Amino acid sequence: MCLGFPVSSVEDAPGEVARRHRQVQLVVSLIYLGIPLVFLALVLWISSRVSPFNWQAGLLPLALLVLGWFLRGKHRYKPQRWAGAGGWFGAITGVFTAFYSIVLDINWLATPFLPAALLGAILGIGLARYAVRVLLDPLIPELADTPYELIFRLRGLRLTTLGIGTTAVTIRGPVLLRTKSGQTPEDLARTYQLSEISGVHDVTLSGAERLKYPISLPFPPIGTAGPAVILQARGEDWVLPTDHGPVITQILNRRKAA
Repeated sequence: MCLGFPVSSVEDAPGEVARRHRQVQLVVSLIYLGIPLVFLALVLWISSRVSPFNWQAGLLPLALLVLGWFLRGKHRYKPQRWAGAGGWFGAITGVFTAFYSIVLDINWLATPFLPAALLGAILGIGLARYAVRVLLDPLIPELADTPYELIFRLRGLRLTTLGIGTTAVTIRGPVLLRTKSGQTPEDLARTYQLSEISGVHDVTLSGAERLKYPISLPFPPIGTAGPAVILQARGEDWVLPTDHGPVITQILNRRKAA
């Protein structure tokens, strides 16, 4: 079981959902396990080119592999975590491999350690973004029946997101606000259990509406025409501009009814 869903239920889901799940989890495994394995292979290959063989150099990639195995179990259904893991794992692989190559007495290989770290991070983040794109593009209502936590950026609200979990919904403002003094968790984000949601409706905005939000925003909302979701919970009405309004409404209603 994971997040209340049997893993087999995702694999036995309708064809498109099952296909996306298999492809996404393959990429997630490449991020959390594949990158450390490549790291280990590179270090062992470099160690085999010198004498005596330095087996201790393999301890760091082995530790990263164990960490990746642990984190994969926790993050496999949390797309918002994949880019961070891919970036860090790729950067560590790049910088350490470049530094360790100095044992080959080819000093120039160790010089570009910063570009190597950057390249590793870009590759890791690229894998994560590809996995998210496979999962969400195009967005379909059947994703409501999976254990994935779905994150959507809101139109006209810079760096503000709507997160739809299996038991709760969160509207979260920009992370940079967390560094401001006097800000409380309630100022930065609002979370509702699905059982607290009294209504979800899709609407179309003209762009002239003046929307207000009970969380702190560093920039004033920009009115934009297009689809939106009305979320009603705890006596509050949220109007959330999003290009996926109709589908997100279906996802929320399906998860709420589950």
